[in-house]
Amino acid sequence: MPLVGTDLWFTDVEVLERGRASVMIKAAELPADVATHLTAPRAPLAGMDMNQPHIMGILNTTPDSFSDGGVHAGVEAAVQGAQSMVAAGATILDVGGESTRPGAAFVPAEEEVARTAPVIAAIRAETQTAISIDTRKAQVAQAAVSAGATIVNDVSGFTFDAELAPLCADLRVPVCVMHAQGDPATMQNDPQYEDVVLDVYRFLDRQVSQLEALGLERSQIIVDPGIGFGKTQDHNLALLKNLSVFHGLGCPILLGASRKRFIGTIGQEPQADARAPGSIAVALAAAAQGVQILRVHDVAETAQALRLWQAVR
Repeated sequence: MPLVGTDLWFTDVEVLERGRASVMIKAAELPADVATHLTAPRAPLAGMDMNQPHIMGILNTTPDSFSDGGVHAGVEAAVQGAQSMVAAGATILDVGGESTRPGAAFVPAEEEVARTAPVIAAIRAETQTAISIDTRKAQVAQAAVSAGATIVNDVSGFTFDAELAPLCADLRVPVCVMHAQGDPATMQNDPQYEDVVLDVYRFLDRQVSQLEALGLERSQIIVDPGIGFGKTQDHNLALLKNLSVFHGLGCPILLGASRKRFIGTIGQEPQADARAPGSIAVALAAAAQGVQILRVHDVAETAQALRLWQAVR
C-alpha cells in the first residue's frame, strides 16, 4: 500500500497495544478507517502539497534560543535570514519570539508580539512563502496572523492558553499541535512515561479530536511528537524509530529534532551549531518514514541532502 500519498510503500503493519507484545499483520487486514489514514494522500495545507517533504526554516527572534539566540533578533536580521532560507529551499518559515529550550524563562505576550509581528509583516512583504508563528499564546497568534502568518505552531499542544484553539478555529488557520511533558522551565527535570510512543500518540489523538470539535479540519492539523520536550535520549530514540505510527492520526507530521542535545550526545558534538551532520541524518531517517515537515536550522544543508536522498531512492 502507498504511504500517505507518497511513493513510499508498505506491505505489513506492526500493531502496538499497551501492555501487550506487538504483532505484525498484513496491510490488507487493516480496518478501513485506519487504512485510509495511513494511505490517503494528504490535502494541501497553507498552499503546500503535503505529499512530499517540506523544510521549515527556524527563525528565532529571541536573544536566548539554545543554538541561534540573537542571530535573527530585529527586523532587518530576520528578513535577511528568511530570504536566505527561502533561497536555500525552505517552504515554511517558523517565527518564534519565546525560547522553548530546557530551562527557558516565560516571555510576556506583549514582548513576544513586539518580537514577532513586525518581523512577520516585513517577511510577508517580501515573499508568499508559508509562515508559521511558534507560540503558546492567543494574543501573539492573533497579531501574527494579522501580520501575515498562515500557520499557528503551539509547542504546548494547545494546553497552555485556553483561548488559542478557539481563535485558530475562528480564523480557519492551519495549526501544529505538539506534545510536551511539562513546560520549558521544568520539562527535562525527570520525564517519565508508561510507554512513550503510545502516550504521545494518545495525547495527540485527543488534542486533534478536540480541535476538530471546534471546527478545524483534520487535514489542516499537523502533529509533532515533540522531540526533546520532556523526553530523555531513550524516549527521543523510541519516537524516532516509530514516527510512522503517527500517520495513523490522519494528519501531516512535523519533526523538530535539529541540533538537539541527544544529537550532540550520540554524535559526540558538544557545540550545538556544529550538529548539522547529525541533524541531517535524523531528518533523512524521518523522511524515509513519510514525515512531511522537517523543522531545521541548517536549511541549505538539509535541502541538499534531501534532494540527493530523493534522487537515489
